[in-house]
Amino acid sequence: MSSEMLPAFVETSNVERKQDLSEDQESQKPRLSKDFEPISKRQRKKLIKQKQWEEQRELRKQKRKEKRKRKQLERQCQMESNSDGNDRKRIRRDVVHSTLRLIIDCSFDSLMVLKDIKKLHKQIQRCYAENRRAPHPVQFYLTSHGGQLKKNMDENDKGWVNWKDIHIKPEHYSAFIKKEDLIYLTSDSPNVLKELDESKAYVIGGLVDHNHHKGLTYKQASDHGIDHAQLPLGNFVKMNSRKVLAINHVFEIILEYLETRDWQEAFFTILPQRKGAIPTDKACETSSHDKKSARVEGELDSDSSEEENSRNKLDSPPEEKQDKENSTDSTVNSIPH
Repeated sequence: MSSEMLPAFVETSNVERKQDLSEDQESQKPRLSKDFEPISKRQRKKLIKQKQWEEQRELRKQKRKEKRKRKQLERQCQMESNSDGNDRKRIRRDVVHSTLRLIIDCSFDSLMVLKDIKKLHKQIQRCYAENRRAPHPVQFYLTSHGGQLKKNMDENDKGWVNWKDIHIKPEHYSAFIKKEDLIYLTSDSPNVLKELDESKAYVIGGLVDHNHHKGLTYKQASDHGIDHAQLPLGNFVKMNSRKVLAINHVFEIILEYLETRDWQEAFFTILPQRKGAIPTDKACETSSHDKKSARVEGELDSDSSEEENSRNKLDSPPEEKQDKENSTDSTVNSIPH
């Protein structure tokens, strides 16, 4: 082989070796199957959140322990601060039970998802607790009890079977209470309550629906020929949000009214701050003050605009006079001599 052909042969062999190496590397790379789908951004975020949740499990457990210890210490301090430790028993002995019947109608079970069922359960727990410590507790009824609600209570609150001063019934309220004694409380009713009649049975719709079934309780009361009414909220309170209240808020307002016999005091004691509630008389004063201030501002704006116009007139050159002089000059010039 000649010396001229040797470099060409070496060069071709190097190229072949490089091709073989690249083929080997490609064969060693993991090949994606046809069925493989890339993870979306939302799925990736979900996986990251799940990982963070798992990592913080111990931290959450520790926080729960600390919270329990803190509450235990608070209870101990409260018990020590009481002179005889029998304040709670003394309050319970002073209780005067009301004959008013207050019913939570749980017949809307099929219209709610589990998340809303859990919220309903918590609101019922709150109603039960408030009625137990109220100075004038009502005759508390839970009707049409079953379905998802009962299952959730069995799983998460087994002690409900031992609740006292409450009538929990699987039947509908119409099965054991006369129609003429019933008044359904619904914010869609045109009738406004003035006072509570303690011989009546007031029904609260046990529905947590985030306004998905608007007017349903009113329609049901009308269809069954049951009297209906709404709390006199608009007569005493001006709110930023809608007038629909949570079940436990309606329940607690009625308990507060039975104690104070004052609707305004009952509303402002119970309504949460997030509702932005203010008395209607103050709301009227505020609106009239806003109107007056707006009127004054309008008058000031008109005065300032008039002053500006007059100033512009003074500052502007007397164009009309100049035009007249120019016209007379032109007339004089145009007269033939």
